[in-house]
Amino acid sequence: MKICVTATGEDLDAQVDPRFGRCQYFVIVDPDTMKFEAFSNEGISASGGAGIQAAQTVANKGVSVVITGNVGPNAFQTLSAAKIKIATGASGTVKDAIEMYKGGGFSETDGATVEEHAGMGGMGSRGGGRGRGRGGR
Repeated sequence: MKICVTATGEDLDAQVDPRFGRCQYFVIVDPDTMKFEAFSNEGISASGGAGIQAAQTVANKGVSVVITGNVGPNAFQTLSAAKIKIATGASGTVKDAIEMYKGGGFSETDGATVEEHAGMGGMGSRGGGRGRGRGGR
């Protein structure tokens, strides 16, 4: 069995990244031996389709389970179609998430936990700030 955990770094001590499609890294762990491989998420800066691209990437690695903070609707659908179980609500380190999963601490997610494009950043990236310019003063 292979478990993929979304992470902010490249090892078992990295924090879980709460985003799936736009996570920084994927850490794929064998929960029996705790051997792992880590690689950066190539779709992190995609203008669209990051969740689908991320889901296809981990599916191609032969994972059985994805552990993450949240998952959007497109990623959820793609992972589900590949028969990959999804556990959300993870926090702490990658190692913590694996241990929690092994201990039955996660239940399988039955739908998206965030809306489409949720990992793209806050209002500031779309000019929604409330700054008050000085008007040339």
